[in-house]
Amino acid sequence: MFTIVAATVFFVAFLLAAGAIVATFALYRDKMVAALLFEPIPQEAPIYRLRISRRRAPATERPALAQPLPAAFAA
Repeated sequence: MFTIVAATVFFVAFLLAAGAIVATFALYRDKMVAALLFEPIPQEAPIYRLRISRRRAPATERPALAQPLPAAFAA
């Protein structure tokens, strides 16, 4: 008896799942076909024109650490 009940429950669950899948395909068939056939409108790649300008510091005398070493320290 348990086997018959288990088989019936399994078969009903299988039919319910299959029916849900078929119903989903039937309801959304047009949307799925449209999504598969959709081709986006080709757009030209944007062209970026960059202008890089560096502002220069006014010319001043070099800092003390950037001075050349005296001849006594040069090896």
